[in-house]
Amino acid sequence: MTTQDQVNPPPPEGESSISLPGIYVSLTDFPLDILSIMDKVRSPEAGAIVTFAGTTRNNFASKPVTSLTYTSYRPLALQTLSFIASSLLTKHALKGIAIVHRLGTVPIGEESILIAAAWLAGEEALEECKEKVEVWKREEFKDGGVWRANRDGHQGAEVKEGSKGE
Repeated sequence: MTTQDQVNPPPPEGESSISLPGIYVSLTDFPLDILSIMDKVRSPEAGAIVTFAGTTRNNFASKPVTSLTYTSYRPLALQTLSFIASSLLTKHALKGIAIVHRLGTVPIGEESILIAAAWLAGEEALEECKEKVEVWKREEFKDGGVWRANRDGHQGAEVKEGSKGE
């Protein structure tokens, strides 16, 4: 094990991350921890940390949702998250930005994404993540599910169990 590995140990199985000066992005299979993401951007040079927590709601378009399931192409999604974070770090002269997205099944009321940054940068990060990051979600209802684009309302093709997608 190298000294660098001791300073930045590899993430646990089920977690992929990129950590650069002022930037932390991660995809994880585990529940998200808002305090740990705040610690990734905490700086004595900054007077505030604004966090956004996207949680699984119990309905969509008046239809009861039972859970969301997220999947991604991790290597490309991490690169895209890193690019978004790097661009916003420069654009807004941030001391730090962190974006963590949960993959797998996210029950009602639990967080699927956490963003910590300055006010406008956090909002911009969320919109860019929805638009660009290679993460897809399946909204589960009592009577089946539907794949959606990251933006609400852009419904993909419904997938029936046992269907080959034809």
